[in-house]
Amino acid sequence: MSDSVDRSTKINLLKEPLVKKLCDVLDKSSSKGWRKLGEIVGNDRRVKVSSDDMEMCSLKVLQLEGSPSRMLLRLMGERGCTMGHLSDYLHTLGNSEALNCLKSSALQIVIQPQSVALISGHNLRLSCHAVGKSPVQYQWFKAKEEISNSFSPDLVISPVHLKDAGFYICRVNCGDTFEFSQWAQVDVLNVNTSSSYGKGRLKVVIQPQPQRLHGGETLQLECGAVGRPIPRYQWHRNGVPILNATKRKLVVRRRCYWFNNSAQSFMTACVTVGMSHYSRAKASLMFVSTDKVALLIGNLSYQNHPKLKAPMVDVYDLTNLLRQLNFKVVSLLDLTESEMRNAVDEFLSLLHKGVYGLLYYAGHGYENYGNSFMVPVDAPNPYRSANCLCVQSILKLMQEKETGLNVFLLDMCRKRNIHDDSAPNIILRVTANIVFGYATCQDAEAFELSSSGFTNGVFVKFLKKRLLDDEKITVVLDRVAEDMGQFDATKGKQALEIRSSLSERRALTDPILPGDSADLAQVHSRQWAKAHKLPESMCLDFDCGAQIKLGFAAEFSNVLVIYTRIVKKPEDMSFCQAHVTDFSQDLDVDPKEMNRETPEETGIYLLSSSLPQHCLYTRLSSLQKLREELVFTVCLQGTFIAMDDDPIHWTKSVNIGKPLIARLDLHQAVRRNSCLQTCLMPHSPSVSPCHSPGPEHHQLHLHHQVHDLGGSGESCYDNVSHSCYEAQFNSAVGLSSSPGRLSIPIETTDDINELQTVFINSLQLQQQ
Repeated sequence: MSDSVDRSTKINLLKEPLVKKLCDVLDKSSSKGWRKLGEIVGNDRRVKVSSDDMEMCSLKVLQLEGSPSRMLLRLMGERGCTMGHLSDYLHTLGNSEALNCLKSSALQIVIQPQSVALISGHNLRLSCHAVGKSPVQYQWFKAKEEISNSFSPDLVISPVHLKDAGFYICRVNCGDTFEFSQWAQVDVLNVNTSSSYGKGRLKVVIQPQPQRLHGGETLQLECGAVGRPIPRYQWHRNGVPILNATKRKLVVRRRCYWFNNSAQSFMTACVTVGMSHYSRAKASLMFVSTDKVALLIGNLSYQNHPKLKAPMVDVYDLTNLLRQLNFKVVSLLDLTESEMRNAVDEFLSLLHKGVYGLLYYAGHGYENYGNSFMVPVDAPNPYRSANCLCVQSILKLMQEKETGLNVFLLDMCRKRNIHDDSAPNIILRVTANIVFGYATCQDAEAFELSSSGFTNGVFVKFLKKRLLDDEKITVVLDRVAEDMGQFDATKGKQALEIRSSLSERRALTDPILPGDSADLAQVHSRQWAKAHKLPESMCLDFDCGAQIKLGFAAEFSNVLVIYTRIVKKPEDMSFCQAHVTDFSQDLDVDPKEMNRETPEETGIYLLSSSLPQHCLYTRLSSLQKLREELVFTVCLQGTFIAMDDDPIHWTKSVNIGKPLIARLDLHQAVRRNSCLQTCLMPHSPSVSPCHSPGPEHHQLHLHHQVHDLGGSGESCYDNVSHSCYEAQFNSAVGLSSSPGRLSIPIETTDDINELQTVFINSLQLQQQ
């Protein structure tokens, strides 16, 4: 039977039984068939059908079971033809048999039963509703067997059991006419869970579990999901779909070549419901982390060196991305040497066996003999290794934690420091889980884009587009390198360099399975949460009857935003305003940048869109310097209608304890177990006489003017400036007024190959 449709329905929405019946009539008629219909439609400017279209329709007869009428109807539907148009065309054609196909039937199923997957013990409901010219009767079937007492439009099984899984169909009778509904599949999963899931929403309830297999053993993985319509499955291996692997269970028998020598592979089950929902369940035979921890440091406000802009934006963007990958992120700005060492200590304390550790640094830096040094904001000019943190020293301490993956993303220059002639003596273990992503090549600079606003550095500009990719971390960095290579502004000046010993397909997207380290991971989670606890918002009631809302937000782990808003004002008060003041001198807050009407006025550029409006905003940075609990004063001033214009003041003292990273007391002197002990090296300037650079080392540093040619889509950037050093001059030509104030590091004429040979010969490697 055909379905009933109204005149406004587009013909490309017609159901298949009706289309097939109509095409059969038009294909077999010679004088009143599809060709004559095409001529009539071609004369209507609303739905244009050209001679080329008709020729394309005629070629369908050459195909097996090809239908010219079906092709013509499809073209008409694509051009907006409705059932009303088609009915008029068929009237003009005079084909009464085709017109009868469009007439309402005596019986029509308006709601079809939908396939569904659900958990055993829940309630199953399948619905089939029909309309007819006389009373409608229903009978449900499971496969070919009638279901007793199932005469209702709704088939309800409560509760549903595993034996109820199968295929269901409903027969609808109306007088002498009957129709069958479409088949509905019911999948029942035996899962012990008390969690609920939304009606019809996709939810993965059975996750594939990691396995360790020997060659020849059978691999069995299972992924189960519930939802309506029923979820569909597609298994992948290392990102590639597996042929015919579309069931909930994946079984691979005696297929040794599926795995490499270490029995390592990566299976993914893609689960979909309809076309709009997507979920992914991962099963890694080897590659899971027991936890994920990231330390992000951005140094920009240097005391003795050129200030930078990009590190703040870079750290903020990477923080948000890494949190999406379930990393515990500590993001810090502008750290001194002791603060950096203590921050690294806290980072190391969160690591244990199997953890993925990631360190990102943006700021001034240098590289000597293959070792990278991060420069604190209080580093002297010139600085040496004793004033900086050695990245390889941090790696050594991470190796002692038996981490699962060590990733270093260093967004800094790698020029030699001629003021530091120390030879490193760091003994590293040989491990196959280390990845270095350098923003630039050896003995080269890294750049940040100069603009009037805040923008990313070149490295993070492209890294943030790839960081969430479900790929091996080295593959992600390879793609970032390719993207950077196409950027006209730095082409030939900055190129990403990757150094890796990673022998496994480990990715930042790998799932977290604490395993035997569950208790330790929980302790570390509480430790991390301690340093990221925001003060609770509060309402302050003043004697005058006004009420002030005090709110807090975290821009970084060491940057707190305070905002105040009047929520209640007495009716007889003509003016009312609240502001915060009297902060600890440890924070060095500029009163001119407090209590501003817009976040941007106080330096809150990145968080401004997520803050409430119509408030006064204050930004407190460098919370790591806070030695005592944070106590400040909220001042309310107002004037009353019946009084003079002189405002009246009320005050309240507020104590919010030590917010965010202040709880960790990073301001203290370098701790006993600090990474300092492995950063110092024999013959370093800290244990040998200091020497000043000779005049032969003085060089002129100017801004690099690199104009964007438009190919990158970043036409707003007019020039590129060094992010690791950038001398500021009052004139276009001139030298620094003092040799001691020379910006470093600078390029030298030493034979770098000879220096590397000396370093390699002195490097000691300890077997794992």
